[in-house]
Amino acid sequence: MSTTAIILAAGKGTRMKSDLPKVMHEILGRPMLAYVMDACRQAGCDRLIVVIGHKAELVRRAFADDSRDVAWVEQTEQLGTGHAVMVCRDELARLSGPVLVVAGDGPLLRGKTLRTLLETDRAQRASCTLATCILPEPGSYGRILRDAAGELTGIVEAIDATKAQRDIREVNVSVYCYEAADLREALTRIDNRNAKGEYYLTDTLAVLRKQGKKLAAVPAVPADEVLSINTLDELQEVSRILSKRQTAGEQA
Repeated sequence: MSTTAIILAAGKGTRMKSDLPKVMHEILGRPMLAYVMDACRQAGCDRLIVVIGHKAELVRRAFADDSRDVAWVEQTEQLGTGHAVMVCRDELARLSGPVLVVAGDGPLLRGKTLRTLLETDRAQRASCTLATCILPEPGSYGRILRDAAGELTGIVEAIDATKAQRDIREVNVSVYCYEAADLREALTRIDNRNAKGEYYLTDTLAVLRKQGKKLAAVPAVPADEVLSINTLDELQEVSRILSKRQTAGEQA
């Protein structure tokens, strides 16, 4: 069965102090998006749907020689993570089987982590499986909620969490695996009635649970893969980590 990855890469990256699309900022001589694409391919994805926005044509040109398995989809307005996946509706309509959804600004994510997610999703036969992370200081990350049997019941944002929920160390790091048909259906049932007026991908979990579909979560993401890039300081830190991986002989 074929596996597809949707990579969310439309952000401007205003805090990067540059007019470049965020995912075009370089790490060790390559755009950060290239590392995410590599990880998806290493996990076995044979189709990449890359959602681009700001200076979309610049991104297309940069990957002109590496687009054999890529469908570019443009998000002209940034209306949230759910909306970013919604704009892929034409591509999604042709899909069956597992669909990964990952962020284009997380170049530390490894292919083997995504493989673990895919294997867990297959074993659990879930409509959606999250790859989560255990952090000693969860900070502003959304907390993973489980029932007494250990089954995933949802995610609560840190700002909305109770004191007991804030003590949960398992967090959502926005790495998902959906069954294509269930993702398509759930996207039609989310809305933007929230403070930001955005469509949140996490809202699909409540939709699927209400429909009686199975959800799962596996703490597969090591802490050293969590850092995404929003500032130049974070760009330098990620560059340091990837350089260290290369020195250790690990494929970056």
